[in-house]
Amino acid sequence: MGASHGVGRGRAFGSVLYDPSYLASAATDLENLLSGLFFRIAKHWIAGETFEDAIARAQRSSVSGVRGIINLLGEEATSREDTVAATDECIKALKELDARKIQSCISVKPTQVGLAIDKALFVQNLEKIMSSARPLGIFVWVDMEGSPFTADIVSTYLEFRKRFNNMGVTIQAYLKRSEEDVSRILDSKGIIRLCKGAYNESPEIVYKRRNQINDNFSKLMRMMFERGRGFAIASHDEKLIEEATRLSNVHHADFEFEMLMGIRDKKKLELVERGYRVSEYIPFGKSWWAYSVRRIREHKSNIFLLARSLISG
Repeated sequence: MGASHGVGRGRAFGSVLYDPSYLASAATDLENLLSGLFFRIAKHWIAGETFEDAIARAQRSSVSGVRGIINLLGEEATSREDTVAATDECIKALKELDARKIQSCISVKPTQVGLAIDKALFVQNLEKIMSSARPLGIFVWVDMEGSPFTADIVSTYLEFRKRFNNMGVTIQAYLKRSEEDVSRILDSKGIIRLCKGAYNESPEIVYKRRNQINDNFSKLMRMMFERGRGFAIASHDEKLIEEATRLSNVHHADFEFEMLMGIRDKKKLELVERGYRVSEYIPFGKSWWAYSVRRIREHKSNIFLLARSLISG
């Protein structure tokens, strides 16, 4: 009787395991669990999923003298409707920053507002954003993306620079073409945010070794200190940061340091105490997965943070 009952239970349990509805429900539960755990890690680098989350982070940072750079997550929009929605979100952010008198700016991803679909669409949407930002006196950064978009981003910025002086563009030091781009932008009195670069590119177009990237970063940074009127040094590298402070003592340029949210927070405060202007990049939105994976890939120590969270729950 007992054995028969045991076999029956086994069959019942087995039938549950092979029940498609049960498997689908279990898969959903597992997906939600993992998503929740990964989101806890992602919260180190993103403010949250809503604009209100980004505003809250910017307000907290401003108390310590660190300004915010608000950025809606998401790249390579594939429909015109998505680009319009992203454009509207950027304009909404500008209006809210102005209404709440928060000392922050925004940063725009070109492919999010149309560049991956059509350059004319990108220009049209960027025009709407800039036309909203100018009367409010809010600065707009144009992010740099993968190498297929570099030329269009730089050329579009140079055209917009003729009409808008409240915008800057990001240049990636690991790109071999960047010296020429920096020179052209400086000639136009443009404003540059210099970073190392985070996309996986061919060695034909980028420097791959760390020392090569750092050397080129230093070269471009010296050009900016010697010829630039306003720019940003976007790096967490201690040597490059301190090199920038030494250059600032010689050239007395108008510049700021920029770092990502959740990375080197103590250094940000130290630089503020030393009298430097510091801003942090504050991403928000539902498209946080790819951004977080990039942060983990860039900073291997973040893998241990992820593992510890998975173990501790």
